[in-house]
Amino acid sequence: MYKSIDLFAGIGGIRMGFDNAFNGNIETVFVSELDKAAQKTYRANFTDSFEIAGDITEIDEHKIPSFDICLAGFPCQAFSIAGSHGGFNDNYKGRCRGTLFLDVVRICDYHKPKVIFCENVKGLVMHDKGRTFEIIRGAFEEIGYKVFYQILNSKDFGVPQNRERIYLVCFREDIAPNSFEFPSGSKKNVCIRDIMDPAPIPSKYYLSDTYMQTLIRHKERHASKGNGFGYEIRDLDGIAGTIVCGGMGRERNLLIDSREHSMVPTTNIKGEINKEDIRKMTPREWARLQGFPDTYKLILADAPLYKQFGNSVTVSVIEAIAKEIYKVLEEKKQYSGESNKMVNEADKKVQMVG
Repeated sequence: MYKSIDLFAGIGGIRMGFDNAFNGNIETVFVSELDKAAQKTYRANFTDSFEIAGDITEIDEHKIPSFDICLAGFPCQAFSIAGSHGGFNDNYKGRCRGTLFLDVVRICDYHKPKVIFCENVKGLVMHDKGRTFEIIRGAFEEIGYKVFYQILNSKDFGVPQNRERIYLVCFREDIAPNSFEFPSGSKKNVCIRDIMDPAPIPSKYYLSDTYMQTLIRHKERHASKGNGFGYEIRDLDGIAGTIVCGGMGRERNLLIDSREHSMVPTTNIKGEINKEDIRKMTPREWARLQGFPDTYKLILADAPLYKQFGNSVTVSVIEAIAKEIYKVLEEKKQYSGESNKMVNEADKKVQMVG
């Protein structure tokens, strides 16, 4: 049984991918997540006997149970194209999100797990002309790990979302393979229509005509300046753009859903529900865009759920990578077992001769 820890755990997307891939042969022994709302969603979906730890910078690595695999989706906002590009100089509520990976290094330097797995935005590679990524990779190499990395797109892994992310797989040098093959994805074509909730969709997800006019004016202003910002209506037979937790995250993935629905508002809106049948996706639809199963419990209000899924990972991508990691670990275990057997048999022969 492999033991893992889940750092910057969010709502458990990385853990779920590894749990699926390892098929019962992995146990989570420690979880850390700062956001209280994310902790609530995590607890609702994972029945751990221990408490979720908070601020990683305050965690004593000596008090973390020993583990084989470190899962760490450290904060990406400091390196995101959509963010402020703060990097190592990022400041968010008095915290530098860009340097939190150093806590992963600190914890793993002490425990020396077999594998460190990280996920981040693809902008990490390009940030500061590549110097930021070299510092991160160098830090893992300095504590004894061989680093493999690849940018993968979620749309290639059974979900209709265009989402490019970089994935780092770091093997401890004594068990590191010469090469590591990242999965190429599946050929299965999935479109937005495949992940839509059944009708009728609650009227609260349909935009008001007043708000639609605001979005139209906003887009026109940016278009006049040569910018491509603004709302976007997606083709139901196409795929969604990258879902994000802030800004225009929902408005850039609007749908025209002409199936029967109520035109009576259930929330306070200005104007009336638009007659073009334009709506935003539901949190459950966002969950499906990220590869979460329908059994995953959504216990919070819509606003925090949109934030959580926008910040999360695509489970199917994680699972595909984790399967390749599992193969390497099991091959190393088998090789180690055969080597020990050969040594024991050699010892017996020596004793017999003696």
